[in-house]
Amino acid sequence: MIRRQKYRRFLWVLLIVSMMGTGVYAYYTMYNSIPDEINVYAGDEDQLENIFSSKLITYDDALTVTGNNSYLLECKLFNIIPLKTIKVQNINLQSVQVSGDTVGIYMETNGVLIIDTGEVAAMDGINTRPAENIVRPGDYIMAVNGTALNSKQELVDFVNHSDGSTMELDVIRHDENIKISLDPVLTQDDTYKLGVWVRDNIQGIGTLTYVDSNGTFGALGHGISDMDTGGLLSLKKGELYQADILAITKGEQGSPGELRGVINYQNSKLLGDIEVNQSNGIRGVLSEKGKEKINAVTFPIGLKQEIQIGPAVILCNIDGAVKEYQIEITDIDWNQKDTNKSFSIQVTDPDLLAATGGIVQGMSGSPIIQNGKLIGAVTHVLIQDASRGYGIFIENMMEL
Repeated sequence: MIRRQKYRRFLWVLLIVSMMGTGVYAYYTMYNSIPDEINVYAGDEDQLENIFSSKLITYDDALTVTGNNSYLLECKLFNIIPLKTIKVQNINLQSVQVSGDTVGIYMETNGVLIIDTGEVAAMDGINTRPAENIVRPGDYIMAVNGTALNSKQELVDFVNHSDGSTMELDVIRHDENIKISLDPVLTQDDTYKLGVWVRDNIQGIGTLTYVDSNGTFGALGHGISDMDTGGLLSLKKGELYQADILAITKGEQGSPGELRGVINYQNSKLLGDIEVNQSNGIRGVLSEKGKEKINAVTFPIGLKQEIQIGPAVILCNIDGAVKEYQIEITDIDWNQKDTNKSFSIQVTDPDLLAATGGIVQGMSGSPIIQNGKLIGAVTHVLIQDASRGYGIFIENMMEL
């Protein structure tokens, strides 16, 4: 009898714990289904209804004003349990020129980027690493012996004329200015070396997403990082050019594809200047002639609460002309910390799948259109499935 009572108590405890666990899971599921911040077009506050995935979630009509044309929205579960406070920002309705053109990107780094240290053979035949544990990959050399450094070649010239004397380097490391001393080594080819691998520029192919009324453009939807260090490149200056697609490497499982093209560096092909390289893409300004050279169709901006699971299209150039290709939006994460992966997409267009396998390198920045609005841009492809990838909300890309 006692054993049976204990067993019943155990079942009741197990049931209560399960119910509590289910309740906690449901609470946090609803919590995560609501964005932390949201933009709303002024005069169209009915959009707020689109952000709630369940009718069990309500919000208080009494608003706390924070200034800057924004307010706080108190959300509750069952109109009783506090759930989340959303910051709502009123913005003006915007339209932009949407592109999809393939563009060539040329960027020069702010200083000379160290990508690694290496071994050199000294005059006496002994291999040495003069910079090991002194400099680090990702360091930017800004000056040598007090003289500003503008290029990799200038660094080579400084080292060649050092006569082996200690060189004082001004370096930026993780936004901190530090000083480093290095001793050049006389090598067997009768030249001096520091034992560092460096880079001062980068080129690549990407896709132009939009141009606003001021001529400001946005592209890629993610920042340009160094392929060796993985760090976001510190931009000194950059230029945007017209580019031509020469060939396509089709994406396959475990092997991302690529648009292989050529950048036309002639002045006549220059579109504009790149001014910003940050995590949500590159930005700059097109010249008046550059505006005339791009594909451009006007679309209104679609905010993230307007995005729906279901059909959409991307605009991209894989064969010399910008075309629409069908995709599906399969998942939306309003609170994704990595804003470059705010929603998931899958290519469904048979022509694009046949030509590229789906999403390939060079398509980053391809505009995504749904219900007649620009809602975002392609940013990533899944290595194991080239038909799938991620996009960034256009409001994050434009920092509305």
